[in-house]
Amino acid sequence: MFDKISAILVPIAGRLNNNRYLGVLRDAFMLAFPLTIFGSIMVVLMNLPFLDKIMSQTALEGVQSALNIAPSATISIMSVFVVFGIGYYLSKSYDVEAVFGGVIALASFLLLTPFLLEQEGGASIAGVIPVDRLGAKGMFLGMITGFLSAEIYRYFVQKKFVINMPQGVPPAVSKSFAALIPATLTLTTFLLINIIITQGFKTNMHDLIYNAIQAPLVGLGSGIIPTLIAIFFIQILWFFGLHGQIIINSVMDPIWNTLSIQNLESYTKTGEVPNIISKQFIEIYTVGMGGTGMTLAVVFTILIFLKSKQLKQVAKLGLGPGLFNVNEPIIFGLPIVMNPLILIPWILAPMVITCISYFAMAAGIVPPPTGVNIPWTVPIFISGVMATNSLAGGLLQLFNLMIVFVIWFPFLKFIDRMNVKNEKIVPTEKTKQTNIKGEGDSIHVDGN
Repeated sequence: MFDKISAILVPIAGRLNNNRYLGVLRDAFMLAFPLTIFGSIMVVLMNLPFLDKIMSQTALEGVQSALNIAPSATISIMSVFVVFGIGYYLSKSYDVEAVFGGVIALASFLLLTPFLLEQEGGASIAGVIPVDRLGAKGMFLGMITGFLSAEIYRYFVQKKFVINMPQGVPPAVSKSFAALIPATLTLTTFLLINIIITQGFKTNMHDLIYNAIQAPLVGLGSGIIPTLIAIFFIQILWFFGLHGQIIINSVMDPIWNTLSIQNLESYTKTGEVPNIISKQFIEIYTVGMGGTGMTLAVVFTILIFLKSKQLKQVAKLGLGPGLFNVNEPIIFGLPIVMNPLILIPWILAPMVITCISYFAMAAGIVPPPTGVNIPWTVPIFISGVMATNSLAGGLLQLFNLMIVFVIWFPFLKFIDRMNVKNEKIVPTEKTKQTNIKGEGDSIHVDGN
């Protein structure tokens, strides 16, 4: 059965993992990662629950006003960084000048962006870009524009639509002239698209893409059923030795990140969090509990309740990394990969915990993650508190850890008994060697 499943999944996963565009998208989001971490730290500092107890309301408002520019300059305009990253890394993958690919992608995105701030009552201010166009609302258009512009740019470069400068010209000048024609042709393409959409259809590409593509996909991705499907495939791919996070997240990250940005924008303005499912929900309540599959509970179970020397040695090796959500020692040392005895809890536990976390938040028992970007290496409980800005978020992680223990324990106990039995087996026969000395020779004869 495993061979048949592997024959189907492994080739598909391999193609996804090696796909140029998914790899570029992953790298582009990682380009924005340190910037969003900085913005998230400032959001946490602005909303510490005890600040109103140690300072006056006026002082608190002053601190929040001073720090509020940080998330606005990072998380709220995340689409800008992602678009540049897509243009840069896609151009780099084709071995063309990457930095020009990045700036051309960004300029193409801005060509499709309305420089118009609409106000209540029908009034509008020209020459102003609404921040939401550069954040969550513009994310999908940004990704589409980034890929298309980089493809057009590299096409013209590889077809030699370039100006070659004579030798002796400084490299920066030479590269700028080489990019001149491809940049002009690429930007002209997007300018014409913008003219057709705005003048012919009396709308803009942002609204068109958002209403036709982004809103339905984000709405679908925010549901519990699609999330469980994604979790299932992450676990099953890891079972076959493939990095489930990289493969599935490459597809789902645009949706989950968009939901996270929506959460943070709403939280900083109103204190409300509209979406339960988000990038932080996935990381904090699955990966953030000892790594993929929430194996920190497995480590504690082995160290406290089991007897097998082999299992305890693996658990000791996995304890330190597991506290920081790195669990490769457990995945490959227990092992979990291709181990049919572990398949059921490996898949079942994350899906059960995802349901518990989702419905606890839907019922209002625990607040959803605010959208603050928490590094995935932050230990359990601390990450839950930071992500939700609530003690309940950390307590939910600890509760979930006990549920994982309950699910895993019978299977680990069965494996432990087998290992202990094997470790107690003493060979009944030993190979003996009889040393027969001859004249100047030593002959070894098997005693059996």
